[in-house]
Amino acid sequence: MKNRVARAEMANLQEEEAKLERFLQWLEVNGVQLRGCKIKFSDFNKGFGIFAANDVSDGILLVVPLDLAITPMRVLQDPLVGLECRSMFEGGDVDDRFLMILFLMVERLRKNSSWKPYLDMLSTTFGNPLWFNDDELLELKGTTLYRATQLQKKTLLSLYDEKVKSLVNKLLTLDGGSEREVCFEDFLWANSVFWTRALNIPLPHSYVFPQIQVTEGCSSSIENTSEVSICHDPGEELVDGGDEKSCHVHGVDSLVNEVAPTSIQKETVWVEGLVPGIDFCNHDLKAAATWEVDGTGSITGLPFSMYLLSAGQSSLQIGREISISYGNKGNEELLYLYGFVIDNNPDDYLMAHYPLEAIQSVPFSDSKAQLLEAQKAELRCLLPRSLLDHGFFPVGIPKDEGNESCKRDQVCSYSWSGERKMPSYLNKLVFPDKFLSALRTIAMKEDELFQVSALLEELVGSEGESQPSDTEVRAAVWEACGDSGALQLLVDLLNMKMMELEACSGPEDSDADLLKKSGIVESEEQHIGGQSKSREEEDSAAQRCMISGKKWSSIVYRRGQKQLSRLFLREAEHALQIALIEGN
Repeated sequence: MKNRVARAEMANLQEEEAKLERFLQWLEVNGVQLRGCKIKFSDFNKGFGIFAANDVSDGILLVVPLDLAITPMRVLQDPLVGLECRSMFEGGDVDDRFLMILFLMVERLRKNSSWKPYLDMLSTTFGNPLWFNDDELLELKGTTLYRATQLQKKTLLSLYDEKVKSLVNKLLTLDGGSEREVCFEDFLWANSVFWTRALNIPLPHSYVFPQIQVTEGCSSSIENTSEVSICHDPGEELVDGGDEKSCHVHGVDSLVNEVAPTSIQKETVWVEGLVPGIDFCNHDLKAAATWEVDGTGSITGLPFSMYLLSAGQSSLQIGREISISYGNKGNEELLYLYGFVIDNNPDDYLMAHYPLEAIQSVPFSDSKAQLLEAQKAELRCLLPRSLLDHGFFPVGIPKDEGNESCKRDQVCSYSWSGERKMPSYLNKLVFPDKFLSALRTIAMKEDELFQVSALLEELVGSEGESQPSDTEVRAAVWEACGDSGALQLLVDLLNMKMMELEACSGPEDSDADLLKKSGIVESEEQHIGGQSKSREEEDSAAQRCMISGKKWSSIVYRRGQKQLSRLFLREAEHALQIALIEGN
């Protein structure tokens, strides 16, 4: 048994080294320059990574031609599938992200893909919940991710059956078919590759639109403007289904018409894409490098390139892994998108929300729904751990003290009658006012509802000559209701969230104890091979409960959610107690 496992591990190691060598040759042929780094295996959880190899005076570690990036433009220009993809895109069958996912699937299944050395280096399975088996998924029960994963997998299955399978087979016929049938796992793989590796790239306008001709006395023109989807704002929240690397689709024609000819060359166009080489950088809270785009070649010597730049003033230690930052993300987003978590993540957050469908069952639901719409109410909010630093029970050193004066001025202006005094706890209230205003509206009593109507009528006049602003509606709601109703509802919501979490996996202490006693099994082979360890190592392992990396990540994530629920519940309960004493 031991010899068989050892031989299997040796064969696997040799195959991985052969794949890496083929990939490095492929990078070189395609113009990639590894100036101060090398790519090698990091560990089982991270896979391959980028490591400092030698000192570079300018800090430029790696340079990749933008032509090697997998972007929507690159797919539409592909000599094999480009024309068919363009037809699908212009017909509205696919969007920019879908194009890249289809391309990854097709290239994975093609017999002689020129992308094979790159694709062979990518993971075949992932740590995000879409790849959990039924038992592993149960570890998330009670969390936001449990339901989100179920819905997402159902959506992907439906999309695959109704659309993806036929489109991929159609594209594969252009290359004479595939050696095997396309399956749902191919789609799941391509989807995960895109979401774990795609960057939002600030490309020079002249690179995205090389056909633009600018001459004196005539307007700009561009050919095939429908072939890309672009954005100028990379920021989207996970709760809306994206992340900070994502793009929103905008029309290219309208952008070109809005840009003056003199500014065309300076325009930056945000495009999502995969950049082979740079996409092997793993995440760290303290990034050792950043990436930039060199449009002219004045920095790297290679026009239209992306380069990896050392973030520190001093040289990187030889052999140190070079990490980048994926952004300030909580474990919920990290696990959902990338398949890993950070223990004691300082950027962790809790999502609180009031179910939209529950409003129908509250008294005066129609009137309250109108008020919620008028004030542009938010029925969900993210509560970052950092908010607790400003609360009644700070867990760290408070930052950005200037926010307190903003809060004070905001609420001072609410009470135009002077009957509602500014709460003494205002500067310690950590919950977003827009969310609290929504809860005030939902918890509103009948007399308070009439008072809000009277205040707004007084403001706009009995004839309704004008409509109150969303700020004025929130002010009227606060004037009539105060905070106690909203805070009581918030306490109920947080209590319910805590109960759901604990009902499925026990209290926070149980998770902490389980993590303390657990070790991670990286693979079945490692578990079998463990019999060849020394007696001391065997005794140590016997005292620890060996669990999979997916289960460990789930426990870390749900423990964090329980901890944040407990801490924010304590804040809400204390604020409620003071609000009741002060008559708010």
